[in-house]
Amino acid sequence: MTGQVVIIDYGMGNIHSIQKKLARLKINCLVSSNHQDITAADKIILPGVGHFGQAMLKLHQLDLIQVLNEQVLYKKKPILGICLGMQLMALKSEEGNVNGLGWIDADVVKFKVNDKLKYKIPHTGWNEIMIKKESLLMSGIPNLSEFYFVHSYYFKTHQSEDILNETEYEGQFVSSIQRENIFGVQYHPEKSHDVGELLLKNFINL
Repeated sequence: MTGQVVIIDYGMGNIHSIQKKLARLKINCLVSSNHQDITAADKIILPGVGHFGQAMLKLHQLDLIQVLNEQVLYKKKPILGICLGMQLMALKSEEGNVNGLGWIDADVVKFKVNDKLKYKIPHTGWNEIMIKKESLLMSGIPNLSEFYFVHSYYFKTHQSEDILNETEYEGQFVSSIQRENIFGVQYHPEKSHDVGELLLKNFINL
């Protein structure tokens, strides 16, 4: 019994790919920005592709900040942020120079690489994750598994205990976080074949 899964629709997400992957797992999900749907959800997925500042504006315009805070911070419902969805959980971002949801003590900063021939920005393609702590989200996923990335900004956390995965791209950056019921992945599990499917299944089965 997985309960109701709601994918937050605020006009910035890679929603179709996530729906398709969940459908392969025979998991019904609801795509919605309706407060009643979010309140009734057992698990929440916050997708995101695009600009941090625009995403926060959309969340404000749809009056989603308060309902998300209530469900995540107070009712402790599991939430999975994907790519920009994870970045929105930080205090603030250099992209748009605006405040985020503030759930995780972290900033979102732009990649600054020295070897620009070897390390292109945006960071695009397959890369390994290093698992930094035990988590049900990582159940059955081997260390150094490869996931698909596409991003120009990364999550710089100020509390190491929140780091779930790190990835090497000239230097190490945080590629996944977890604090209690709050999960975030910088990579795209919906585009990461079998290992991404397993991660989504782990989240749904929490």
